[in-house]
Amino acid sequence: MVTAGPDGGRETPLPPVRPEPPPAATGLGSSLAYLLSRAERSVNRALAAALASEDVSVEQWRILQALADGRGHSMGDLAEAALMPHPTLTKAVDRLVERAVVYRGHDPADRRKVAVFLADRGSDLLGRLEAGIAEHHRAILAMYGTARTGELMRELEVLVRSLEG
Repeated sequence: MVTAGPDGGRETPLPPVRPEPPPAATGLGSSLAYLLSRAERSVNRALAAALASEDVSVEQWRILQALADGRGHSMGDLAEAALMPHPTLTKAVDRLVERAVVYRGHDPADRRKVAVFLADRGSDLLGRLEAGIAEHHRAILAMYGTARTGELMRELEVLVRSLEG
């Protein structure tokens, strides 16, 4: 953008307009925990919509993803990986067992322990969910930007490692 100079005919460039920083957040908006929870809720709402066609919840998808490595997982390890308390995980795994997408069996490392495994039907289910999950991810990248999304994910990983010490 340019303006007319003091002599009326000469134009000089205007300095670039810089957006003002947003006002300092107050109340809940100033809480990192609150903002992270709001972001999680928004992301999970769209993710749940992508999973709904196969009647899979976000929590069940996390369980299936954790089991996709082909190894059996103890309920304790699975609870940690799926970010779920034990009682809630037990109910979710029970529902997945009823659908025959996961099964309980002996832990290969210690036959006295029970582990949860992904069944072939669970692998098939994950395959069917893949396109919707990919579309969900593409939508986030389109809205927030690829570089910013990657940076956010890296920074959140650093934050988690720092907090878990």
